[in-house]
Amino acid sequence: MREVASEAGVSLGQLQHYFSSRAEMLAFAIEFAADQTSQRVAQGMATLDQPPHPRDVLRVVVVELLPLRPDARATSRMNAAYVLEAMHDPALHRQVAIGLRDGRAMIEHLIRQAVDHGQIPADRDPAIETDLVLALTGFAPLLELNVIEPHAALAAIDQHLDGLFCSSS
Repeated sequence: MREVASEAGVSLGQLQHYFSSRAEMLAFAIEFAADQTSQRVAQGMATLDQPPHPRDVLRVVVVELLPLRPDARATSRMNAAYVLEAMHDPALHRQVAIGLRDGRAMIEHLIRQAVDHGQIPADRDPAIETDLVLALTGFAPLLELNVIEPHAALAAIDQHLDGLFCSSS
């Protein structure tokens, strides 16, 4: 906590006034990062036609989870740190896992609806398709470390989503 206080330009006592422990501070930071991502997704959704096509919704969600802009890069880096921390802290592990499960459930619900409405072929397994869409967020470290360029990640996302929706849209 000393390091965080120093980086924030406040005393350790001031920081401890708001957070009694490192775990409490991390829990707050995880919620803050999730809120930031939700705000970016909401802003992206506001630019879509109404009602939005599920493909466009999925694209907004995946793109906003990737470090493609400074604000998203900061959140992406925080999320990577939380996952590493959660591997060693059972309480944090539970909190992070709940958030990830909730996000996965939202994506799967959207994909199931698209299958039900004939926008995704009926022979597609919604659970597998959900996992494949979420796998696209694996571009984060490749983008962070400049292994691939943003346009390459976006092209791969678009190609995958086009293939998912191609014959039924």
